[in-house]
Amino acid sequence: KGTRARPAALRPSACTQTPSIPHSTCTVTNSSPKATMSSLKEFEFPEFYSFPPFFTIQPVKSTREKQLGLWRDLILRYHTENRIKTLVVHECPLWFNKEVNRSLEVQDIQQIMEDFIRSGHGEWEDPAVKTRCRILWRRPEQLASDVYDWAEANGMINRVCTLYELHSGEDINGMSFEGADEELLRRAIGILEEQGKCKLFQGETSSEDGIKFF
Repeated sequence: KGTRARPAALRPSACTQTPSIPHSTCTVTNSSPKATMSSLKEFEFPEFYSFPPFFTIQPVKSTREKQLGLWRDLILRYHTENRIKTLVVHECPLWFNKEVNRSLEVQDIQQIMEDFIRSGHGEWEDPAVKTRCRILWRRPEQLASDVYDWAEANGMINRVCTLYELHSGEDINGMSFEGADEELLRRAIGILEEQGKCKLFQGETSSEDGIKFF
């Protein structure tokens, strides 16, 4: 972790930018081998990620809320685009930007993560110690809608597919649930069952559980 200079107060104009502003390519590295992410495609970071004060949680409430919103969007987009299911807090490469030699303090990371959890896009896998966060690329109800839209579009009504085929099959390339966390996918299926749109049948293994759509 590099020496961190005390940044100037975060300019409100910078924090009012949204992740849809023009992007610049920025490479992030981490000293942990597990967090290097060398196998992932290059990720384009928004311009505000290269603004040093972005790495210090701001004291003014209105500015801080906008800043936390930018962190939420960044975390979700980074993990969704790279199909990363779990954020390991002490290994996440987002906390350190080598290009500007800035990193978040531990207490700032905690605040960002708690805000992210409250947003509904993440949940602790280990709530007692809070080191691993399951990333909800899509909320369960959104995922349920996506799955049923796929079933209708692909002639799966009154037909059966396995749970494995639903998250790793050849016919779901590019879908929001491709490679999805199995537990999250089961929640989505549960929502569809409650709506009377499918039924889950137990297979010999969990991956072989079948889903029939109605």
